[in-house]
Amino acid sequence: MFAAHLLPAAALCLSGCNRPVFPVFPEGFREFAYVANNTGNTVTVLDLVYLRADRTLNVGVAPVALAVNPTRDEVYVVNSQPTQGAGSISVIDTTKNAVVATIPVQRNPNYISVDATGQRAFVANTGSNTVSVLDVSQRKVIATVATGDKPTVAQISPDGRTLVVANRGTGTVALYTSTIPAVPPINTPTGRTAAAPLTLRSTFPGCAGAADAVILPDSSRVFIACSFAHHVISIWLAAAADSWSAKQDASLTSDHLLALLDVGENPTDLTMKPDGGEVFTSNRDSGSISEILTQTSEVGSTYAIGNRPAHGVVSGDNGALWIANAGGEAISLYSIADGKFVSSIRTGIAPDALAFSDPEQMLLAADTGSGDVAVIRTSGKLGPALFTILPAGGSPVAIVVKGMPARP
Repeated sequence: MFAAHLLPAAALCLSGCNRPVFPVFPEGFREFAYVANNTGNTVTVLDLVYLRADRTLNVGVAPVALAVNPTRDEVYVVNSQPTQGAGSISVIDTTKNAVVATIPVQRNPNYISVDATGQRAFVANTGSNTVSVLDVSQRKVIATVATGDKPTVAQISPDGRTLVVANRGTGTVALYTSTIPAVPPINTPTGRTAAAPLTLRSTFPGCAGAADAVILPDSSRVFIACSFAHHVISIWLAAAADSWSAKQDASLTSDHLLALLDVGENPTDLTMKPDGGEVFTSNRDSGSISEILTQTSEVGSTYAIGNRPAHGVVSGDNGALWIANAGGEAISLYSIADGKFVSSIRTGIAPDALAFSDPEQMLLAADTGSGDVAVIRTSGKLGPALFTILPAGGSPVAIVVKGMPARP
């Protein structure tokens, strides 16, 4: 069905060689996309240097999420295993493209985040109402912490001080103080014991169907999508007592609610600009996106964007927002600077998760309905366009990219 739209790389170059449509990689550079296939119990590995399928890895049952380690050559796969007593995390060594470990967690995990040091990961276990804390170097769970009902997100802040947990079942947001890297052991009457890696600090109600969360780059605020309503809540995250902001205003050392914002219907995904200046909600039931100004916690505008917008990604220059429309076969391109819809780019059926290659000359869309990955050329004489379709597996629902420079 896509054959008429696919062009070989050589033919594409003939139409615009003055501006390369794909990056020229240094010798030995490797870059791969990892695609979680929910009904296939596999991860498809795509070679982005040669634009071809590399291999398929068997993981656990029903993988639902992926995360890249920022300091180690590893990708983590969340296997929800809904009919089993526990879920698991598969560890992929990206230098070998092989599963090298499996870490058991609790029931029905569905989200993972990795801290900036690459040493700890946090897993939301929806079926057991817990968060698992992983030491990734030791390949084991080092703590399990109770949460509210059906946690869907466990997002660690960039500064590593706060873990934000969105509890879909109870419509609450829980904030935990993270002592990772661990504080020195505490002297007790029975000996020296390490401090708990997570301690509950605050809980905020009023976010029906809490579904997604983004934290600003300076770790000062978090925004949470309330998917059962038409709201996003904004929360100030307590500043460290010795920080500049706390010294200016002592009240900033406490978590507090900033705003309850009206957006479109059924906001399920939040996309933040790299500079943290704006957050965009994907409002599935109203076919729109809403723009949130993060420093003032205000909604700028809401724009029609497509059929059941699912996920978004913003370009590194903060200028372009790409939105996958799960109800159709297209990605919408929205100009942030101009505040307007630019174009619609064809994909496979029901595009969902999105990821850029480096340096953003390709955008990858996991097509849940057609079991493949659409490769979008983001620039060219005629503008963005579908370049090719690469095979994936059954119901691809998550995609991440990992690049590795040439080794000496």
